[in-house]
Amino acid sequence: MSGHQTRPVRLGPRAIAALVLISAIGVVAFGWPLLADGNTGLAHSEDAPWLFAALLPLLVGVVVAMIADSGLDAKAVAMLGVLAAVGAALRPLGAGTAGLEPMFFLMVLSGRVLGPGFGFVLGSVTMFASALLTGGVGPWMPFQMLSMGWFAMGAGLLPGPDRLRGRTELLMLAVYGFVASFAYGTVMNLYGWTIVPGLGSGISFQPGDPLPENLVRFLAYCTATSLGWDLGRAVLTAVLTLTVGATLLKALRRATRRAAFEARVTFDAPGE
Repeated sequence: MSGHQTRPVRLGPRAIAALVLISAIGVVAFGWPLLADGNTGLAHSEDAPWLFAALLPLLVGVVVAMIADSGLDAKAVAMLGVLAAVGAALRPLGAGTAGLEPMFFLMVLSGRVLGPGFGFVLGSVTMFASALLTGGVGPWMPFQMLSMGWFAMGAGLLPGPDRLRGRTELLMLAVYGFVASFAYGTVMNLYGWTIVPGLGSGISFQPGDPLPENLVRFLAYCTATSLGWDLGRAVLTAVLTLTVGATLLKALRRATRRAAFEARVTFDAPGE
């Protein structure tokens, strides 16, 4: 068998369909309070178990579809588990310290190497494992799993996965990590904002109010409550990507080659 250049795991139609379905469910789960009637009780604590119950089998479905479409072996799935364990162990290192969370840096690079499908699964499983590790299990957990899945998947969707290398790639990943760190914080703010009453007339969610008015309050809420935290996360992610990203990318790509990611099978001529 001949060597090959490492490239992200190919997404087949079944994996794409599962990812689209998961994302659609996630968008509805995050956004339904904005469109709900004012008399509707906000019940994220009640919808979280249903979201979690829908998320787990769909995540398994994505993995099974990618294995079927790309012919991955058990080593590839084992690598996914190792990366999730490392990410879960990294999360508590910066918890509660101005948003300094090194796991986001690992998710960016892993999503880049593994591709959007495995990236989404890795982000979700990592957040699930870290919740178990830190005792952070609660109604917010499935929302964190979705947000981190989207975060890592976005890195896998960046251009030039099989040809762009060097400083240009690192700069692209650093910019993505910086911007996407704010996006992650904003999406999670949307969950928290709709369940915390009495924040003040200028930033508090008002059920049943017109969507534009609530969005203005939401932007004010993000600015007032989490801008500094998100900035710390964004800066750390970008700095780690630029300083040690090249070394980790090489290690991840070497590991994926050994795990038979997207291996191309060639046959030698008889007698060789």
